[in-house]
Amino acid sequence: MTVFVEPVDPEILARVEENDRRIAEALAGKRPLLERIDWVRAAPVLYTLALFAFWELFVLALDMPETILPSPMKVFQAIGEYWSPIWKNSLQTLYTTTFGFIIAVIAGLLLGLFIGWSKTIYAGLYPLMIGFNAIPKVALVPILVIWFGIGTIPAVLTAFLISFFPIVVNVATGLATIEPETEDVLRALGAKKMDIMLKVGIPRSMPYFFGSLKIAITLAFVGSVVSETVASNYGLGNMMSSAQSQFNVPLVFAGLLMLAIEGIAMYALMAWLERRMTGWAHRSTMGQ
Repeated sequence: MTVFVEPVDPEILARVEENDRRIAEALAGKRPLLERIDWVRAAPVLYTLALFAFWELFVLALDMPETILPSPMKVFQAIGEYWSPIWKNSLQTLYTTTFGFIIAVIAGLLLGLFIGWSKTIYAGLYPLMIGFNAIPKVALVPILVIWFGIGTIPAVLTAFLISFFPIVVNVATGLATIEPETEDVLRALGAKKMDIMLKVGIPRSMPYFFGSLKIAITLAFVGSVVSETVASNYGLGNMMSSAQSQFNVPLVFAGLLMLAIEGIAMYALMAWLERRMTGWAHRSTMGQ
């Protein structure tokens, strides 16, 4: 028995889909307001507002002087009053941090690939890397000042030195986690070591690499601000140091708030790059 199915008119199908869409929108509009809110997207804003509210109430309850802990209102007033120097110094800090971070990304990726290339190189250089990373980078700032003088270069180099280690470690770890069985199969198929590196090793290390950028960018801000505090005439670090010497604590907190905003923005950018470039490597829904 043969069954003939009459083709559906495209116009009728389009009308049905349009009606379904309108019904879905109408049902969504009838849901309670709390159910329509995307709490995941709203959480950062709500938590931030809660933090500022608690901070304001804490200062008011203990009647703290602004030279000890200024209220958020005093901090925002300082931002409005000193907006011009805050903006200029924020751009300077963002410039030195980004410049040092870019150098760290290039050097860290290349050095990580070099260390992960061979188990012998990995075993020889890894302890040296750990020893170098254990040195407080603030102790290197005076040396950088002797070599390059007070200014932007020590801040850029400090941001680079403090942020490139996580990149190196993560890239080398990504290469080191290639299964020996995979290497054996590829060698049996005639692949050389360079082929394994290019076709398996580097793609395997990319999730580690992009994940390390989120850590490295925050460390770069730490390095640049530390150097600006000690050895620079510009930047948020220098501005906060000058404000501290004048007991202008609201301006100090204003600088900290601007640093937090810049750090969050750059972290979000790195997280976006990670999702765009290595979305294929993230399959788990845990934590969502």
